[in-house]
Amino acid sequence: MAGQKFQYDESGGTFYYFLLSFLALVLIPTTIYYWPRKKKEDPEKLREDCQCPDCIKKKAILASAEPYRAVKNASIRIGLVLGWTLLIYLAYRVSQFDYEMASFDPFEILKIEPTASKAEIKKAYHKLSLVLHPDKETGDEKAFMMLSKAYQALTDEVAKVNYEKYGNPDGPGAMSFGIALPSWIVEKENSVWVLGLYGLIFMVALPSVVGMWWYRSIRYSGDKVLLDTTQMYFYFIHKTPHMLLKRALMVLAASLEFDKRHNSQVVERQSDNEEVPALIRQLPNLNEKCKEHPLCRMYSIKARAILHAHLSRLPLNPETLEKDRQFIVKKCPYLVQEMVSCVHQLVMLAYARRVPRLPSIETIENCMKMSPMIIQALWEFKSPLLQLPHVTDDHLYFMNKKRHIKNLQQFAQLAPEESRQLLKSLSDFEYGNVMKVLGKMPSIDFSIRCEVIDDENTNVVTAGAIVTVTVTLVRKDMNTLFGDSKVPQKQGIKDDEQQEGAEEEEAAVNAAPVKKSSTWAKPRKGKGGKGGKKPAPNQKKKAPPPTKASVSSAANAESQQQESKHDSDGDSEADASDVDEKESVSDSDEENEKQTKNSSLDDDDDEEWERLQAKLNKREKLEGKSRISHTVHCPYFPEEKQEYWWTYICDRKSRTLLTAPYHVTNLVEREEIQLKFTAPRWPGVYTFTVCLRSDSYLGMDQQQELKLDVKKAPAPPTDHPQWDLSESEHENNDQPENLSEYTTDTSDEEDSE
Repeated sequence: MAGQKFQYDESGGTFYYFLLSFLALVLIPTTIYYWPRKKKEDPEKLREDCQCPDCIKKKAILASAEPYRAVKNASIRIGLVLGWTLLIYLAYRVSQFDYEMASFDPFEILKIEPTASKAEIKKAYHKLSLVLHPDKETGDEKAFMMLSKAYQALTDEVAKVNYEKYGNPDGPGAMSFGIALPSWIVEKENSVWVLGLYGLIFMVALPSVVGMWWYRSIRYSGDKVLLDTTQMYFYFIHKTPHMLLKRALMVLAASLEFDKRHNSQVVERQSDNEEVPALIRQLPNLNEKCKEHPLCRMYSIKARAILHAHLSRLPLNPETLEKDRQFIVKKCPYLVQEMVSCVHQLVMLAYARRVPRLPSIETIENCMKMSPMIIQALWEFKSPLLQLPHVTDDHLYFMNKKRHIKNLQQFAQLAPEESRQLLKSLSDFEYGNVMKVLGKMPSIDFSIRCEVIDDENTNVVTAGAIVTVTVTLVRKDMNTLFGDSKVPQKQGIKDDEQQEGAEEEEAAVNAAPVKKSSTWAKPRKGKGGKGGKKPAPNQKKKAPPPTKASVSSAANAESQQQESKHDSDGDSEADASDVDEKESVSDSDEENEKQTKNSSLDDDDDEEWERLQAKLNKREKLEGKSRISHTVHCPYFPEEKQEYWWTYICDRKSRTLLTAPYHVTNLVEREEIQLKFTAPRWPGVYTFTVCLRSDSYLGMDQQQELKLDVKKAPAPPTDHPQWDLSESEHENNDQPENLSEYTTDTSDEEDSE
C-alpha cells in the first residue's frame, strides 16, 4: 500500500498557487469597486442646476472637502496596477512548472500508435534515442529519461503491468501533499522570529484593533450619535415637557459632538477668545448667561452663537468660524432626528407610566422645526420665499405690497408675466435661477384612509380597536403648478394659538346660519355653544384637566337627547310628519340595504384580500429602505441633502402624540405609510390630526383632520366553553375605567359651556 508524504514547499511551486489564488480573490472585487472613475458631468444637468453665487460657493466647498482626492485616486490606481502585474507574473511562473509524471503516455512519447508491434516500438525507440541521448549534441537528459521509461513500460512485462495498473512503470508511489508555505518557516534557526511574528499579530495587533473598534462603537448609537448626547436629550426633554423652539435650539447646541473632550474632530483656536464674544454681541436673545450645565459651557455657547448666526445668515470669518459653522451644521440633521426619537420614547414611557410627565406635541414639533430651519438657514418666522435664490426682504416687501404672497405655492400659481413683474428688479439670469429652483421644489399630494383591518367591518371603528391610517404621499415638482390658479391651497400645520383662533373664527361663522355647530368647532368659554344651549342642572360633567378630558357613553347619550329636544322645541308638528314618512319608507330601505349587502359581500371579500396582499408586499419592500429621494436646494448647508419627511398622528386638543413619527426617506414619486394607534376606550366622536412635516424645506408642512366616530365595542360571546371566564375575571371586566386618554368633540363643547 502506498504511503503518504507531507512536505513543505522546497521549490516554491505550491506557494505560487496559493499567492495566485489569494491575489485573484482580492484584486477582482477590489478593482470593480475601488477603481477611481471620473464623474461624467451632464451638460443638461448643469444647465438645470442653480447658478446663484451661494450654490457656486457650495460647489467649491464640496470640491475642497477632499483636498487629497487626486493623490488618493492616483495611489489606488498604482496599487491596483502593481497587484495585477504581480498576478500576471505569478500566472506565467505557474504555467512554466513541468510535472513529469502528471500525464505519462508512452505511445505519445514514442510517437507511435497504440496498436504498434514490438518491432515498431524498438524502431521508434532507437530512432529517438539517437536524437535525445545526452552524449549527442541534440541530447536532452529529461527527455531521454522519459523515453526510456516509455520503452520500458511497453516492452518489460513487470513495467507494463505497473503502467496498466497504476499509470506509472515504477509502480505505486507515495501520495504527496504539498504545504503552500516555504520550508524556511519551520527551520530551527528561524523559529524564534516566526513565533514572535505570530505573537505580535494575534496577541497584540488583533486584540488592540478589536478593542479600539469596540470602544469607539459603544460610545455611539445606531445613527452615529454619542450615547452621552442621547442621555442629555432625555434629561432636558423630561425636565421641560413643553419645550419651546428657542430652548430646543439651546439643547441642540449643547450636544457633546461639539465638545473637544468627546469629539477629537472639534478644533479650538486661540482666536475664539476674541471672535466668539464679538459674534455674541451681534446676536440678540442668545441667552449666553444661562447657568444650566452643559448649556453654560463655552463649547455650547460657541455652537449656539454659530447656529444663531447661521439662521440669520451672518457672514463669518472664512478661516475660523466659517469652518466651525460647516462642521456644526453638517451634524445637526442627525442630532435633530435623535432628539425627535428621544421625545417619542419619552411619550411612550409616559403612556406606560414609567415617567411622571408626558411631553407635549409642541416639544416634538419644535424639534422637527429645527431641521428645515438649519438646512435652509432661516428662522421659523421668516417667509418661505427666502428659500429661493436672489430673493431678499426687499423683494418680499414689494410682493406683499402689490400682491399678498405668503408661500411658495401661491407664487408658483401666478401667471408668468405676473411673477416676472413682481421680481422685475432681478435680471433675466437671476429670474431664471429663481424659476428653476422653484420648479424643482416638491408639491406633495397628501391623502389619508382610515380602517380597522382586523375587524369584519373595516369601516366601523369600535372602542379599543387598532386603527390603521394609510397615508398616501404623491410627490410632484412645483413646476406642475406654474400658472395654474385652480389648484386649492394645501392646509398647513397650525400651532395651538393659530388653531384656537381658526376654530373660534369658524365657530363664529357657523353659529348664525347653522343651529348645531360642527363637531370639530371649539367654542371658547363664556360664549354659548350650540346656539346658546345650557347644560341640564342634573347633568354631571366628568372633566379632568385639559390634557386628558374624559366622558362616559351615558353622558354622550344624554347630551344627544338634549340636543334633539332643544332642536324640536319650535317644530314639533313638522317633526311628527317627518317621523310618519320615515316609518313608511324604512321597510323598503331595509330590504334594499339587505339586497345590496348580500350582492356586494363577495366583492368586499375579494377587495379585502387584495388589500391585505398589497400590504404584505409593501411590508416586504420596506425591509430594504432607500435613503435617496430628491436633492434639496440648500446653498447654506455644506453637504448634499435629500428630501425627507415626517408623518404622524396627534391629538391637538389634549396636545398628545398618538403614533411614532415615521421618517419617510424614499419618497421619489409615490409612497404609502401605515400609522397605527389604539382607538379611544369610550364611544364618541374624536377629531385627530394627521401631520406631514418636511425636514428640508420651510412652508411645506401639511395636516388633515381625521374624524373618528367610535362605536361601542360589541360584547364578546360567552356561550362557548373555551371562553368561560372565572368570577374574578368577570368582576374585573365589569368595572370600567372612568378616564379616557382622548378628548371627544362633545366633551370639549361641554367644557366650553
